[in-house]
Amino acid sequence: MTEAAADHVLIVDDDADIRELTAEYMRRQGLQASVAADAREMRAVLASSRIDLVVLDLMLPGTDGITLCRELRAPGQPHLPIVMLTARSDEADRILGLELGADDYLTKPFAARELLARIRSVLRRTRMLPPNLAAQEPARVLAFGDWRLDTTARHLLDASGAIVALSGAEYRLLRVLLSHPQRVLTRDQLLNLTQGREAEVFDRSIDLLVSRLRQRLGDGVREPRYIKTVRNEGYVFSEAVTPA
Repeated sequence: MTEAAADHVLIVDDDADIRELTAEYMRRQGLQASVAADAREMRAVLASSRIDLVVLDLMLPGTDGITLCRELRAPGQPHLPIVMLTARSDEADRILGLELGADDYLTKPFAARELLARIRSVLRRTRMLPPNLAAQEPARVLAFGDWRLDTTARHLLDASGAIVALSGAEYRLLRVLLSHPQRVLTRDQLLNLTQGREAEVFDRSIDLLVSRLRQRLGDGVREPRYIKTVRNEGYVFSEAVTPA
């Protein structure tokens, strides 16, 4: 039996000391590690190698990490786990990165041991999801009941066409539910698909998020039309979903 290949991590950082020392540490811990100093080098490595996870610094010269995160999450791209590196003052960029689909973040300066733990955690969470629950890019506009979700503008539209504001977390949850209608999703699956790292800390936060989303949709508590509770299992989006 052939031994499984080690996970391959790409470290994208313009600081040569950080990327080389981090890559060497990862190799000593049994991972493969490649490095890139900027967007051009990152794209070259991704084009020539099988990469399992990207460690992405937000403060890159030229094309910054936020732009690259958006590029990696563009429609049609396979889901590649991302751990962001941010400065302590970059809270707004960190939040934006998570909104764009990064799986975790770590603030600088960081310990290589902690980064390794984050990498392994993200890879484990990604692989625990059944293959048919992998992140998918839905159609541009999804229709369900009296509602439409514009996944490009990230707008929820009611029957009259008026925009109903959604938080980033509410949008992510709704998009996941619309991608898997009529299928029971456990709380762990929903947390992993929508919240990443925070799921390990706030293991019941999905219930609060579902409650908020139900309010946005005008769903009744006792007999909800859209998001139904399945006792001892999780939630199911019960309405038909069609491309609009």
